[in-house]
Amino acid sequence: MKAINQVGKFRLGSRDVGRMGYGAMQLAGPGVFGPPRDRAASVAVLRTAVESGVNHIDTSDFYGPHITNQIIREALHPYSDDLVIVTKVGARRGSDASWIPAMSRAALRQAIHDNLRHLGLDVLEVVNLRSMLSVHGPAEGSLEAPLSALAELQQQGLIRHIGLSNVTARQVEDGRRICDIACVQNHYNLVHRGDDALVQQLAIDGIAYVPFFPLGGFSPLQVNALSAVAAELDATPMQVALAWLLQRSPNMLLIPGTSSVEHLRQNLAASELRLPSEAIDKLETVTANPASL
Repeated sequence: MKAINQVGKFRLGSRDVGRMGYGAMQLAGPGVFGPPRDRAASVAVLRTAVESGVNHIDTSDFYGPHITNQIIREALHPYSDDLVIVTKVGARRGSDASWIPAMSRAALRQAIHDNLRHLGLDVLEVVNLRSMLSVHGPAEGSLEAPLSALAELQQQGLIRHIGLSNVTARQVEDGRRICDIACVQNHYNLVHRGDDALVQQLAIDGIAYVPFFPLGGFSPLQVNALSAVAAELDATPMQVALAWLLQRSPNMLLIPGTSSVEHLRQNLAASELRLPSEAIDKLETVTANPASL
């Protein structure tokens, strides 16, 4: 049995996927823009991930733009039956690498067809609507129009399942009145825990939560504390951060990204790391009161 299978699976739409997946964002060039420095290395990362048992890959056609999807197709097409590719729409890239909202009906339709073409698919398994009401984080506001547009494309058979990204708990609640929501993808980690209540509610409802930036937003003191726990466990800080997420809730589906095969293997090895209660207590202290460290 592959090591990453030890952390089990969770339902994503109508498919059971391994809880340790892979995020393809870093396969594009610097700033998630333009081609990678070494395309062959990017292809190798994807193939190694799948060979290691990963069957959940997160991507978007606005990574690059188009670059990551083209590399995924080059590396993995024709896709294995158990591989679930999740993409997202709602943004586009400017010529200066800026992130621009693209949530109109026409923009979303174009994005769906771009994803289908570049991935070489007839239907997209899961599409996340990435709210762009604020580029920097979730912001309250209605997502009814773009979500309804995706629901129409779902009815046309171009999308099987719909998810939400960069959203508030209220937007998730409102969205579930429009269509079934397969997953929520937000910034969440050991110290960035504004979604604690949402994670718990989604777990009760059997909906996947997909955290991104597992080390994003840490203060220097929090980084030092995490590194100390990692040293005690003979692990890397990233491995400890990922292991904490896996133990946090059974509906967590992880998508750590990297453009290095070596780092990929290190990240996947986090599925073998079981944090003892003493380590969890120390990590919880980091969250509760970092200034006291």
